[in-house]
Amino acid sequence: MRHLRYLIGRLLQVLPVAFLIILANFFLLRLAPGDLADVMAGEAGAATPEYMAALRQQFGTDEPVWLQLLHYYEKILSFDLGFSFRNGAGVVDLILARLPATLLLVGSSLLVAAVLGVALGWFSAVTRRRWASRAASIATTIGFATPLFWVGLMMIVLFSIELKWLPTGGIYDLDAEYEGWAFAADLFRHMVMPVATLAIFYVAIYARLTHTAVQDVQRMDYVRTAHAKGLSARRVTTVHVLRNALLPVLTVTGMQIGALIGGSVVVETVFAWPGMGRLAFDAVMQRDLNLLLGILFCTSLLVIVANIVTDVLYAVLDPRIELQ
Repeated sequence: MRHLRYLIGRLLQVLPVAFLIILANFFLLRLAPGDLADVMAGEAGAATPEYMAALRQQFGTDEPVWLQLLHYYEKILSFDLGFSFRNGAGVVDLILARLPATLLLVGSSLLVAAVLGVALGWFSAVTRRRWASRAASIATTIGFATPLFWVGLMMIVLFSIELKWLPTGGIYDLDAEYEGWAFAADLFRHMVMPVATLAIFYVAIYARLTHTAVQDVQRMDYVRTAHAKGLSARRVTTVHVLRNALLPVLTVTGMQIGALIGGSVVVETVFAWPGMGRLAFDAVMQRDLNLLLGILFCTSLLVIVANIVTDVLYAVLDPRIELQ
C-alpha cells in the first residue's frame, strides 16, 4: 500500500516537471536558426517573400513566441502534440508508430548490459585469479573508450559485408513475409548488432560499478558475521553480498535510461533502425519543430517514469529504504 501511495504522489509531481520540460524544450528549439519554411524553400531552390509568409502562416510560426507557447500548452492539455506538416501526419501517430522499436532496442540493450556487466564485475571481484581480474578491467576500459558509431560501423563491415552473417540494418526483412518463429528469428538477426553496439558502453559501466560494490560489501561486518555463523559461502554470496551490491547498480540504471535513449539516436541512424531516435534525427534535419517537441516531451516522460519505477524497486530490494 505504501508503494501505491508513493507512486500516486510521484505521478502528481510529474505535472509541474512536465510543464517545465515543455517550456525549456520550446525555447531551446526556438534558438536554433531556420524553420520548416526555410528548409522547404531551400529544397525548392528559391521562394518569394509572399510564399515564405504563407508557409509560416500555415505552420503557425508567424505568431509571437509567447502566443505559440500558449497554443502548444492548450494542445498538450487536450492530449494533442500537434501536426507534422513535413510528414503529413499527427505527431502522436508518428511517435506511437516508432515507439515500440525504440523500447525494444533500449530495453534489450539495458537487459544485456545489466546481465553481462553484473556478471563480469562479479567475476572480477570474487575471482582469485589476478589475470582474470586484469583482463576484465582491460575489457571495461576499452568499452568506456570506444565510440558507439565506430563500433556500429565496424560491426557492419565485419559481420555484414565480410562474413555476411547479419543484415546491415532495418528491423526485419521487408521482402520476406515471415510469420511466427521465422519472424522472431529474422527480428533477432536484425537486433544483434544494434543491441550489442548500444550495450557495450553500459556493460563497462555496470562491470566497474559491480566490481567496486561487491568488494565494499565483502568488507562489511554483517558479511563477516554471516561467515562466522557457519552459513555456506554460496548463501552468503547470494543473500548478503549480491543483493546489497545490486543497489548502486539499480540506482545507476535509473539514471542511465535517458542516456540510453540519447544513445539510441546514433545507433538507430547507423543501422537504419525505425525508432524514435531516427525520427528525431530526421526532425532536426528538416526543422520539424512540432515533431521534435513531441519526441522530446515523450522521451522526458519515459525517463521520469523509469526513475519512479527504479525508486520503488530500490525499496523492494532494501527494506530499510522508506518511500515518502
